[in-house]
Formats: sequence, C-alpha cells, structure tokens
Amino acid sequence: MAEILLSLTIIGVVAAITLPSLTGNINERTWNTQRKALYARMSQAISLMPALNGYGTLIEGTDSTSAQDTVAETFITSGLAKVLKINNICSDNLEDCGIVNSFTNMANVKIPTPTTLHDLNAFFSQATYGGASFSTLNTNAAAFETQNGESIIAYYNPSCTTEYISNETVSSTGNTFGFPQKTMCVNFIYDLNGNKGPNTVGKDIGIMTVFNATDSVVVAPVPSSTNYATYEGNNTIAWENAAKACSQEDSESRLPNIEELSAMLINQNIINLNNAPGDLVWSSTVFSAAPRQAWQVYVTRGVRDTENKSLTRGVRCVKR
Repeated sequence: MAEILLSLTIIGVVAAITLPSLTGNINERTWNTQRKALYARMSQAISLMPALNGYGTLIEGTDSTSAQDTVAETFITSGLAKVLKINNICSDNLEDCGIVNSFTNMANVKIPTPTTLHDLNAFFSQATYGGASFSTLNTNAAAFETQNGESIIAYYNPSCTTEYISNETVSSTGNTFGFPQKTMCVNFIYDLNGNKGPNTVGKDIGIMTVFNATDSVVVAPVPSSTNYATYEGNNTIAWENAAKACSQEDSESRLPNIEELSAMLINQNIINLNNAPGDLVWSSTVFSAAPRQAWQVYVTRGVRDTENKSLTRGVRCVKR
C-alpha cells in the first residue's frame, strides 16, 4: 500500500509540473490555427468588397448641431456583412458582441479597450513630420461576432486613400515618407474566444489592419514576445543584419514588411512597439526607387520613411 501511495504521489507531482505546460502548448496551437483561419476569411472578404472608403455619415458637431457618426457600423452592416458571415453587430454596447472592457497588452500591462479611432492611436488626431501633417476626424468603433465565435472590434477611417509607398512625399533631406494612418481604412482587434480568458495579446487577442481603399492589403502581424532583437550584442542594427537578428532570435521569427510594420505602428500601444532603440525600426521592404534605402517607421512621429541601409535601427520581429 505504501508503495502504491508513493507511486501515486510521484505521478501527481509529475502531472502538476507538466500539465500546465502541456495545456499551454495545446492552447497556443489552437489559437495559431484559429488566427490563420480568421486571416484567410477576412482577406477573402476584403478582396470581394468595392472601395473601402466613404461608408456611413461622419459630421463633426457644432454649438447648434449634433455630431453624426455611423461610419464603422455602416462599414460592417453595408460592406463587410455582405461578404463575411456575421452573427451580431454592436455599436452602442460593444460588450454585447463579446468585447471586453480591458485586456493585457504585450508589455504585460492591462489597458482599456480603445473605443474610438483616436483612442487607438493619437496620431490619427495629429501627426507632423518633414513639413507635412495628417489628421482625421474621430470615429467611434463598432464590433461584430463571426459565425466561428470570434469577437472583433473595428476602427474605421472613412477618408482612407490608396497611395503606394513608392509614391509618397519626398522631404528636404531627400528621404521619402508618408503617414500610414492616411492609407489605413480599417483596423481590427480580434478576440478568438470572445470574453473568455486569457484576454491577452499574442494569445487569444490579436490585430489585423487593412491598407488602401482599392487594391487593399490585409496584414495580421504577430510580433515576437521579445521586445527588440539584438545582433552581436547590439540593439540597433544595420539593415543587412536585421533579418539575421530575427532568425537568431528563434526559427519562427522574421523581419516584418513595411505594411506589417505600419500595422504595428498603428497598434503600438497594443503590441508594445514603444521604446524602440533610437526610436526607429527597420522593415524588410527595400525602397524600389533607391535600392540602397529601406523602409522604416519613426515610432514617436507616427510615420514611415526611407533611410540608408548602412544606418542602425531597432528590430522588432514577427512570427511566421
């Protein structure tokens, strides 16, 4: 009997040690599968839509008139719902669509769920760089539930444009730059299992961003949990070594392209893009008009621009 009890005790200890890890691995594989399936469905749906701008009514209020804001809700009801199977749409009470009031971001800090475009990123309100500026009227977020059980909140820019990164503004220093907020039509924060836990970015919560009103690009970057990669002990890295820094971090990491990095800039508080080494972060995208330059984002200015590849910048990797 003593031997049996000892054996059971050992089995219990081993199970207590290994079960959380095993459960965590199963959850992560499930979330990865769900994430890829959601991205495929959303990409297909967006490709079937006409131009993504101009949905709904957005009028700023005055002393004598009330503000009108139906843009995000109309984008979902009159646009997305025609090409994607949606169970429920919420504008006033986002919680009715399974949206939580707060979640844990990639800095392991609990933050309130943004409910407007300006809450998502203040650079939609005002961004200035190289003598140019960008701003847009604030819009309220709307939410929906898919038939597959995901809860998704949408932040919509009805005035989004289509401007390819190779045709953006040239500054006085000769670098090309642009405001990714200008071409962002809609940004989604999705929760794969609704208001169930863990409500943590990188697990059941993620981001998806759509750029360009026509010929739209859909990206859903999953940033590495390591904040910034290093190469040979350095936290700012020349472009030619940036991809190496990601592959050395782990075999599942790579350098984001400029659309993915622009989405990360827009969601910087959610995926913790802040505190970049040197305030600048490389993308993998080469500038087609000047191959010795590559695209980067300037985190505290809210812009993307080009720079000589020999200079050193921060590197934030994404999962394959």
